[in-house]
Amino acid sequence: MAKKPAKSDRQAVIEQMRKKQKGADRRRGFAIVGVCSVIALTILALAIFPIVKRNLDLREFNGLALEKIGAPASACQDITTKPADGNQDHVPVNTPVTYTDSPPTFGAHWNEANLAPAPMERKFYTANDRPALEALMHNLEHGYTILWYDETAAEDTAMLNEIEGIASKFSGTSNFRYKFKAVPWTSADGEPFPADQHIALTHWSAGGSGETDTAKQIGVWQYCSEPSGEAVKDFMIEYPYTDSPEPDAM
Repeated sequence: MAKKPAKSDRQAVIEQMRKKQKGADRRRGFAIVGVCSVIALTILALAIFPIVKRNLDLREFNGLALEKIGAPASACQDITTKPADGNQDHVPVNTPVTYTDSPPTFGAHWNEANLAPAPMERKFYTANDRPALEALMHNLEHGYTILWYDETAAEDTAMLNEIEGIASKFSGTSNFRYKFKAVPWTSADGEPFPADQHIALTHWSAGGSGETDTAKQIGVWQYCSEPSGEAVKDFMIEYPYTDSPEPDAM
């Protein structure tokens, strides 16, 4: 009859099995940590890449004068105007206002600190974070020039980069000559721009700098087929922030 393994032998076998199991568990743990780390780094890279790419794309505009960004002013149609109304016509925040123009340049609007008008420090918006039309009308009343871009421009990386490059030339809040915003115009906002036009420059004019007769106020539009820093510069020289119903308000 074979001898039974000694107790110490059985313990040695059990201890060896435990060590092997611990080793397998440790390797499994390392594998799980490794996979999780790869997933986390991938998610982080996917989140950071668009920001890095955007900053790289915009670097080309850093040393470029406003008028050198985008197309020449000839990409834009002639300026059009129409009589304006709505000066000091404030409605409660969240009250929808119907505007007949695409985009509007004047009319009733919201009035609430840090909301309407939208703060001056922000110059460029996307469809995800753009202020309401009713807030932007208050900006126009205060002398802002607003560049609106349609969904075609929003989907065109080159045009969108040029728009943001233009907006970057108006950074800061101390100089009211930099009252400028670039915002999207979506199909939910109203009718599309005229055929083949993807940009609209707008201003609420008082009828001239210092003019106080509200009957002389006009809305101003200029449509462009593509972004043009030269057109923006010319437009804002012809219609400065001082030519607005309330130029001294931010």
